[in-house]
Amino acid sequence: MSAWDVPIERRGPGAAAGGPISHAIFRLARTHKMLVAQLLREVGLHPGQELLMMRLWESGPQRQADLADEFGTDSASMTRTVQRLERSGYVRRVPDPDDRRATRVEPTPAGLALRPRIERIWAEFERRTVDDMTPDEQRAALAVLHRLEDNLTAAP
Repeated sequence: MSAWDVPIERRGPGAAAGGPISHAIFRLARTHKMLVAQLLREVGLHPGQELLMMRLWESGPQRQADLADEFGTDSASMTRTVQRLERSGYVRRVPDPDDRRATRVEPTPAGLALRPRIERIWAEFERRTVDDMTPDEQRAALAVLHRLEDNLTAAP
């Protein structure tokens, strides 16, 4: 498939002609982030913060350094994210009982109460994302996305 097999309104700039799939992923990711930001705004979160909350809900308190590693970010960026969530009242930082130099992040009661709202937002966004796709198309799309991710994470 060449970039020119794609309808003109979906084509990327000429300089991206060598990577039509990569350009489409970039556009999709940008649109996805913009729309999820609109939905998360109702609970005062920014994209990505809900993923950190999901991790805490599933696994309980986590060392801040471990969260930075898991999310592939530096400690300063994770600190800013945690501080924003802390200011919103959704998490608190406490000394790690096993290493007093480390900080653990845990959800507050308000953070725990946020879970059903985030789950509803996530379900609504999924509905919008796959709106007119059949279950078979959804499974196929998910398989392709996983394969693309595997390709990129396996790359040297």
